[in-house]
This record gives sequence, C-alpha cells and structure tokens, in this order.
Amino acid sequence: MHSSGRDEILGTAYSDHDLVVFLEGAGVAEPEAILDDPQSVECRGGHAHEFHAA
Repeated sequence: MHSSGRDEILGTAYSDHDLVVFLEGAGVAEPEAILDDPQSVECRGGHAHEFHAA
C-alpha cells in the first residue's frame, strides 16, 4: 500500500480472499476491481492468483 508518501506491506495473502480483506481494511472501496492491476497489487514469488503455502 502506498500511503502518505511511503510504501507499506499490509500482510501476506494466501488467497485472493486474504488480499481483498487486506485491501478493504486499507480503505480500498472496490478491492476486487484492482486484483489484476500490477500498478496496485505487487505479487512476490509468483503470479496473480497463485498462492503457495508458507
């Protein structure tokens, strides 16, 4: 999340649902609409919608 001039990691998502919950908590009005937007969501260690157990 980019807020107040800095980037902040909201948490580790293990599903699209987790990601939606993080974004809702950060105040994103329609989080489902930005899940595939690389400008808004950075996927580390994989591609969008691919989640691996820790």
